Amino acid sequence: MTIQYLKKGIAEQERSAENDKVKNIVEETLKKIEQQGDQYVRELSEKFDNYSPTSFRLTDSEIQNLISKVSEDDIEDIKFAQKQIRQFAEAQLATLKELEVETLPGVILGHKNIPVQSVGCYVPAGKFPMVASAHMSVVTASVADVPRIVATTSPFQSKPNPAVIAAMHLGGAHEIYVLGGMQGIGAMAIGTETIKPVDMLVGPGNAYVAEAKRQLFGKVGIDLFAGPTETMVIADNTVDGELCATDLLGQAEHGYNSPAVLITNSKNLAESTLLEIERILQILPTKETASISWRDYGAVILCDSYEEMLDKANEIASEHVQVMTKKDDWFLENMKSYGALFLGPRTNVANGDKVIGTNHTLPTKKAGRYTGGLWVGKFIKTHTYQKVLTDEAATLIGEYGSRLSYLEGFLGHAEQCNIRLRRYGGRNIEYAKAAKKIKN
Repeated sequence: MTIQYLKKGIAEQERSAENDKVKNIVEETLKKIEQQGDQYVRELSEKFDNYSPTSFRLTDSEIQNLISKVSEDDIEDIKFAQKQIRQFAEAQLATLKELEVETLPGVILGHKNIPVQSVGCYVPAGKFPMVASAHMSVVTASVADVPRIVATTSPFQSKPNPAVIAAMHLGGAHEIYVLGGMQGIGAMAIGTETIKPVDMLVGPGNAYVAEAKRQLFGKVGIDLFAGPTETMVIADNTVDGELCATDLLGQAEHGYNSPAVLITNSKNLAESTLLEIERILQILPTKETASISWRDYGAVILCDSYEEMLDKANEIASEHVQVMTKKDDWFLENMKSYGALFLGPRTNVANGDKVIGTNHTLPTKKAGRYTGGLWVGKFIKTHTYQKVLTDEAATLIGEYGSRLSYLEGFLGHAEQCNIRLRRYGGRNIEYAKAAKKIKN
């Protein structure tokens, strides 16, 4: 049996047209932010968020006032989640070792791990206040010992969301701004009269935020391409349609363009999942969003074997991959392209999104083929260094370096080696002789 689609989303051409529209809008917006600075940033904030404070940066007293509005129970939940994320990030950091090795007598090579010096953490809050995104970016940057952590978030219903601000502050942000969307991303990367630019941007967001990060890459570093949420459920007849439907719609509610895909080798499960989705969409409070996302971007793919399921899953390279089969560990061993795996029916993407400890900023748009998600190592730069301690080592390496430079025709490179051969090795290698050799 060939792979069958029991349900498909909109055609790739339609998706590409929407992507082109977003690209053009973002390009023009970033250009104007660079030209007009604070003035244009304020115009965008007024237009999209109906928010125009005296200063977009919160003062210490404003931060404390907002935190006071968060209940003690909510603060404790935030602290619990941040503890899980911090513990896992610290364990990951411990795997990043510095290195120094003597590769030849007198030749010392090494590398140092240095944190990025300033990071802009974007926390979405326009539609849903994404408290967890503050944990994932700010806490992880803090564990990496980034000296300047800037956090910005969209206004929620035209004002700062207290829980998001509390999470940013408790996570370790040094500067907090209430500035969303393209204007928040652009201001942090490009800089304005009142906002000093950062070296790196991290954090998830909508299609416009993701595209802004893509266009700004090079001017600043970015964590990865983290666009609209994607989810995939790989399941067999060990689970039921209600569980699969719940996990699909639980992520489809993120936005109108959040792909949700079921891959299964059970026709009964595929059909029951489709029925359960129809039932749940009648009662789901976020059905207005989830139903459009499912209609336009949902898919149900029926395969003949586990191998076909694996091949299709690796091809799609979804951000979240929920595996609920009798062969979960086999998928863990053989999945190569994805954001994060959630193995077994007791696991779920929501726990990964909010609290369990792994990072929820993950690659989308098939970027899982070449990168993993945000982690403490993304905030660390590994820089190499070299030392040559003896005349003998300088002579040995210099001879090879000189000859290999001649081989490529780089006479200036060769002379860098030759001068050291003359000074430290007593070798009389002259630039003119080398030039003659190259000419001949």
